[in-house]
Amino acid sequence: MPSNKKTQILLATRPLVPPWDEASKNFAYFLAKSIQDPQLEFHLLTAPETLEGLGSNCVQHPIFRSGRFDFEAKARLAMFLGTKGRSFDIVHFLFTPTPLNAFLAKHLVGTHPKTVQTIATLREERWNETDWKRMFFANRLVTYTNHSKQKLEEAGFANVDRIYPGIDLERFSPKPKDPKTLATLNLSPNDFVISYVGEYARLGATDMIVDMLVKHLPKTPTRHLREDVSRKGLKFLFALRVKNESDAKKKEEITEKFRQAGILDSIRFSDTVSDVAALYNIADIVTFPVADMHGKFDVPLVILEAYACSRPVILSDLSLFREFSNPRISATIPPCNSEALWQKISEIQRDSDFSKDLGANALIFVKEYFNLKNTAESYSLFYQNLKV
Repeated sequence: MPSNKKTQILLATRPLVPPWDEASKNFAYFLAKSIQDPQLEFHLLTAPETLEGLGSNCVQHPIFRSGRFDFEAKARLAMFLGTKGRSFDIVHFLFTPTPLNAFLAKHLVGTHPKTVQTIATLREERWNETDWKRMFFANRLVTYTNHSKQKLEEAGFANVDRIYPGIDLERFSPKPKDPKTLATLNLSPNDFVISYVGEYARLGATDMIVDMLVKHLPKTPTRHLREDVSRKGLKFLFALRVKNESDAKKKEEITEKFRQAGILDSIRFSDTVSDVAALYNIADIVTFPVADMHGKFDVPLVILEAYACSRPVILSDLSLFREFSNPRISATIPPCNSEALWQKISEIQRDSDFSKDLGANALIFVKEYFNLKNTAESYSLFYQNLKV
């Protein structure tokens, strides 16, 4: 007879607390919310604040003091894995592995529970096949892309699945520009807003974007507007968080450049916000013209979230992006090419039909391939098969 015992799944993550602005914890939280199978019981590692929206098949363990993933938090996670980890049927690791944390995780949990590692990026610029064989220890490995799955199989791994990450299409959807968000950023509903959703100090895009804006944005007051691209009210939004000292320094540096160039009135900075979807929806164009993806997930969720909000997106033509970009759903430019970026912005700004088509096709694409409900169904079946 079949067993009625629930399969207990520990999602081993950094603290699952708001704000939902970090990819791995976002994914874990929305995955647990979305899988409603009563035979799968999820155990989440949280702070004292109670999470909302979880089903009856979710159990919270408030082992962390706050949302910071500092040394103390890492020690608390290690202690929990060492004392409680073997009591679960499946332990699913959802943080980026390194040789050290993989070694600790493997030995703290041991071989009793089945283990899963979601490999959001192989870090090919840093790790090689020898490193992968030390870091990827789980019974099953799950990659975000076919690219990474193929790389691991070529390296000799035979236990790899590819499950695309999912986007919560109820949270991220096309909506009118939110008046509160506009007011917070001192924007008008008539402003034409271009946003960059990468990082300040990494990814190699910030300086290129700054050079482009200094060259092309009209100085205040707005005289001598370029007819091909400039409209009254064009604003550029750095929709970025300051994550560390390097980011803070870069933000201060570029702010001074904009001030000296006389264009600071056309620049906005969002920092951390509670409604990330509203940031996408106030943008007329979302840009992600990065030079590299070092240290980032194979699939930048910011791209998919912008797609889900039906925004026209401009990407760099990186080989890693070709699995989820094509001329129907996004515009691409050569990496590190500020003139190409400005020309593409101009093209989308001038051609409203082109802009609408990109956004509409992007929404269709993300609904088909990156819908969180489909991802949840895939993981539900995956967990069931793993337990057998």
